[in-house]
Amino acid sequence: MFSANKYLEDSLNKRRDDGSFRSLNLHNDLIDFCSNDYLGFSSTGELRAKILEFNQKQPRHVFEGSTGSRLISGNSAIAESLENFIASFHNGEAALIFNSGYDANVGLFSCIPQRNDTVFYDELAHASIRDGIRLSYAKSYSFRHNDTEHLKELFKLAQGNVYVAVESLYSMDGDIAPLVELAALCESFNAHLIVDEAHATGVYGFHGIGRVSELMLEKKVFARMHTYGKAMGTHGAAVIGSKLLKDYLMNFARSFIFSTSLPYHSLIAIRCAYVLLSESDEPNQNLNSNIKLFKNLIVRSDNIVTLNSKSPIQCVIIPGNEQVVKVANSIQKKGFNVRPIMSPTVSAGKERLRICLHSFNSEDEIKSLVETIQKVVSGNI
Repeated sequence: MFSANKYLEDSLNKRRDDGSFRSLNLHNDLIDFCSNDYLGFSSTGELRAKILEFNQKQPRHVFEGSTGSRLISGNSAIAESLENFIASFHNGEAALIFNSGYDANVGLFSCIPQRNDTVFYDELAHASIRDGIRLSYAKSYSFRHNDTEHLKELFKLAQGNVYVAVESLYSMDGDIAPLVELAALCESFNAHLIVDEAHATGVYGFHGIGRVSELMLEKKVFARMHTYGKAMGTHGAAVIGSKLLKDYLMNFARSFIFSTSLPYHSLIAIRCAYVLLSESDEPNQNLNSNIKLFKNLIVRSDNIVTLNSKSPIQCVIIPGNEQVVKVANSIQKKGFNVRPIMSPTVSAGKERLRICLHSFNSEDEIKSLVETIQKVVSGNI
């Protein structure tokens, strides 16, 4: 016990020494520029009203728990109906609901590639993709971010069934994958393209259908993962693909088989979020206007380094863990909830402020945020 505690203490102290120690904080009184609630579904009350309206029609189900995994006692007509709806909405053949995006990626990547198969993944792919690949025992290689030429070179290392894993919108850089080129490349090398649409769900395509469907690539993508804890304002995720893929995941994806299923109210929340997406494009229009405003204001600052992003995820590069934390703390003291992203989450030297824009942020809030960033970075605060 002593040696284990010593290891824990030494590891945490190392994090403190290099400025990468993490802790939980409450910033509920600050203006939100850090959450993934891009369309305001979680915070503005519209989704809550939809859920309450729906629950009034079936009040006896509102507080029901799921009671077990889907394969034992946790399945329901509402779960199956929702999966059919999700598949139809995203122009897919079938969908399978998981409890989170992390569960979906770990389940998918851990059970499909086998020991003699090969997985190529973008170097900036989410940790859940990497963790799933690691559990699969397949050979895996990372390719340079959004670099299709480098991926093409790596195909000479391919063995067995080949899978290529990317995100349609990257969570830390806020840029978009070249899905058309990737799909064509996978087709030419008989590889299977898997796309994580976590941050694109609700934001891209007609009614937030996602990048794959926006580009009409559904038949060229082996599997897609959509999550509901970001722009959709709820919780959970779904993998979309063929009926064959769904049956396989139900039989071999351990994060599905051995997890208690989502309860009734979570399933209803997902369904209501889709209703909101279909009812109005106004949140997306407001979001796009706010993105343009922020970019137009921030590029005027000669002393600020930003990444090239046209998405809700905007980044200001502040090298060094200690420095980026210091800058973020100064901005928070001025009333803005902006968080530092430190290494090892991002590469050393590319530490940053990760700024998430939302449909509900006002023009004055965005202008004030940019002014504050300019003053803090230039040392005038």
